[in-house]
Amino acid sequence: MFERNSYDAPVSADAEYDVTIEDIAREGDGIARIQGFVIFVPGTKVGDNVKIRVEKVMRRFAIASVAE
Repeated sequence: MFERNSYDAPVSADAEYDVTIEDIAREGDGIARIQGFVIFVPGTKVGDNVKIRVEKVMRRFAIASVAE
């Protein structure tokens, strides 16, 4: 049986997703959401439509980069 990860987040590490940046975190990273799950994307701004690659999945959020 396939398990996305131990936290059952709606995203998986090393996977790519098309997202829209909805907000900016205090540290300046863009914030996207997939099924309500927060993904921090450095180097983006509100309104950006980008393809991201998830680098790390935590219990409450993920960290991603813009896919080349």
